[in-house]
Amino acid sequence: MSKFAIVATIKTIPGKRSEYLTHLRAHAQRCLATEPGTLKFEVLVPQKEDDTIMLYEVYASPEAFEAHWTGPSVQQAKQDTTPLRVSLSGVRCDFAE
Repeated sequence: MSKFAIVATIKTIPGKRSEYLTHLRAHAQRCLATEPGTLKFEVLVPQKEDDTIMLYEVYASPEAFEAHWTGPSVQQAKQDTTPLRVSLSGVRCDFAE
């Protein structure tokens, strides 16, 4: 299987983006350090959307993403951030060859 990417958009409760980012940065570091199939985890903040965060994540395979999604770091991140979030959506993307 080939690698693929996730592009996600998170809408935070107004005024909570900074707090959410603190938890999200810790999550990204945990994933990159402990999940061999997590190849990239970039956190982006749109310039004109104060309560929005975007993610660009690259995984070695669909199985690596499933291991990430069901793993302990995601569970911790959900516990830390769910009260700060309005919505979360993501799109699975293939790389153009």
